[in-house]
Amino acid sequence: MTDRDQFIFPRNRYYGDFKPENVVFNANLQEFAQRVNYICNLETSGKLPPDEAYEAIKDLWKQLKASKKELNIGDTPS
Repeated sequence: MTDRDQFIFPRNRYYGDFKPENVVFNANLQEFAQRVNYICNLETSGKLPPDEAYEAIKDLWKQLKASKKELNIGDTPS
């Protein structure tokens, strides 16, 4: 990643139970949060209609849920 990418798409360290699937899901979750933030800012500034913002966030949520399901996160009790 370049410095510019690091600035635009910051990533935080993962502190949870270290399993590959948890680390991948954490990265997906951070990307989801970042994209929702951008969409909310565009909608707030009037550059994106509320309906489009809602649909975009809904699509991102579906992608995150699919990611969780594919990685089998939360399926088995600890």
